[in-house]
Amino acid sequence: MVLRTSPPSRAHLRLLAEADAAPPARRRDLYAEIADRRLAAILAAEDVAEEHGLSAHVRTTCYVHRCWVHQCVSDPMHVLIVTGHRWCRRCDRTVDVEIDETFPGSVELSCDGCGVPPDTAANREVLLACRTSLRAMHGGEASTLYVVPDC
Repeated sequence: MVLRTSPPSRAHLRLLAEADAAPPARRRDLYAEIADRRLAAILAAEDVAEEHGLSAHVRTTCYVHRCWVHQCVSDPMHVLIVTGHRWCRRCDRTVDVEIDETFPGSVELSCDGCGVPPDTAANREVLLACRTSLRAMHGGEASTLYVVPDC
């Protein structure tokens, strides 16, 4: 199978200001209880982007846990054996995730079974999502995580 266009990416997302447009009613209060309004805005933006083709595996936020993805990636819910996310196929066991949130932060994956860091496409997606999530969390008020093309 050959893709004729490149898949959607985070590069096409942006945080909306109130002046841009009101979100649909069903989304308006979805993340109202979250104190970190930047996190809430990115959660909402990624929800919309996912509906339009963004892979759930590259999100920087988790809509289930309502937090940055690096904060909950160690939850068993985020182990996907079928796709290989947080899974070591060499020894058929869960991959551990070590997160250091101290700025600038770091993310490491390891397998207690074989001792080899799992280097698969799926686990590289986990690393990318967590590292991007850390950068977004430390980004403060800047909305530069998402760049809108001029087209």
